[in-house]
Amino acid sequence: MTIAEVEQTTQSSEALESMASVSRKVGIPKEVYPGEQRVAATPDTAKVLQKMGFEVWVEPGAGDRANFSDDLYKQAGCHICSDAKQLWAIADIVLKVRAPQHHPELGVHEAELTHSGQTLISFIWPAQNAELLEQLATQKATVLAMDSVPRITRAQKMDALSSTANLAGYRAVIEAAHQFGRFLPDKLPQPEKSPPPK
Repeated sequence: MTIAEVEQTTQSSEALESMASVSRKVGIPKEVYPGEQRVAATPDTAKVLQKMGFEVWVEPGAGDRANFSDDLYKQAGCHICSDAKQLWAIADIVLKVRAPQHHPELGVHEAELTHSGQTLISFIWPAQNAELLEQLATQKATVLAMDSVPRITRAQKMDALSSTANLAGYRAVIEAAHQFGRFLPDKLPQPEKSPPPK
């Protein structure tokens, strides 16, 4: 990556902060990927966005699977949209966890819901999703792929890969312990014996 590209990435985070001065709307849609429990913004992070001058709009039930009710978002000063279609239509910036995909309730691809002048910030995996990039380019949306942010000191505030990988590691250990079906040896009293986990 060239120095110019690094500076451009850093400037994009500064540009995001300056966007707030024109009272732009940030949209938080419900994730449609099967089994996805995460949400792109919690009530606490929504408060941070509001302090920067953004209006935060949330799709109904967006945080339910992450244990954040619509009431918690309302208490944090967020607006609750009527549905997903309204959220995508009014949001200037859309924050998502997963890359856009087919929306089962609306019967359309989420990329088709983006529009010119809108910014989408999400994991995109551009090298593996050429077709998705073409769809987003056709809609003339601006896209920031969180998985492509360089892992450098100046962009550390935007590093989402490290935290995600760290959580995945913890979960892998917990799932392995569950599959093992017995106590792990280092959690047993010294005289006890148990074959090591595989």
